[in-house]
Amino acid sequence: MTSQRRARARKVIRLAPLLLAGAFVLGVPGVATGEPVKGPDVASWQHPGGSGINWFAVRAAGHNFAMVKATEGLSYVNPYFIQDGIGMRAAGVARGAYHYADVSQSPEAQAAFFAGTAFPIVGGGLPPVLDLEDTKGLPPAAVIDWTHRYLNSVQALTGRQPIIYTYPNFWRTAMANTTEFANYPLWIADYNGQNAPGPLPGGWRDWTFWQYTSTGQIPGVNGNVDLNYYSGRLGSIDNFSNPFGS
Repeated sequence: MTSQRRARARKVIRLAPLLLAGAFVLGVPGVATGEPVKGPDVASWQHPGGSGINWFAVRAAGHNFAMVKATEGLSYVNPYFIQDGIGMRAAGVARGAYHYADVSQSPEAQAAFFAGTAFPIVGGGLPPVLDLEDTKGLPPAAVIDWTHRYLNSVQALTGRQPIIYTYPNFWRTAMANTTEFANYPLWIADYNGQNAPGPLPGGWRDWTFWQYTSTGQIPGVNGNVDLNYYSGRLGSIDNFSNPFGS
């Protein structure tokens, strides 16, 4: 994920876990009841100096899932993607992978690039994720068309309905707040310090994952890391990440 929203996140890491934990217990609208399900998302930035992530320590600290960057555009592969995918599986962390979109390049080719790279490693895990946060200067209509084509291609290649990662201001401006994707699971980045993200853009009524800070600190990961909650609305994290029973 980019660093555009890093500056306002520092206080949220202190507040959001307490606020959201209370919301899960009390049944506040917008979140599921029960214990919050936590997990980081990582990229090459979480491997300073080539250091590894201790996924057993991540799991022991109560993080039950993780997302890892797999690809970007048509040529970039996260050099730590394979070792992180294998490490997550060994530690029993529900694993997901995301593609960082380059909307100036073919969506069908990027879908094939991502699916061919990611699914041999995390194909039995969480649904594929599209990270959409840069228009490359294109107008909303062009980005909306690109997004439809990418999502349709990934779903055809993987048999899974993708998850969309975005943040509210991007969707309301760069995507003209379109409601055409409201049937897709939403992973929303919203560092608001509240007990839930919102109001949600794009006609979404619920969120599936919420990235509530970019400056988290957890055992097993060197330096700052994005932290997220899973809402539980699509079942347990284990069932959601293993639709084929694998």
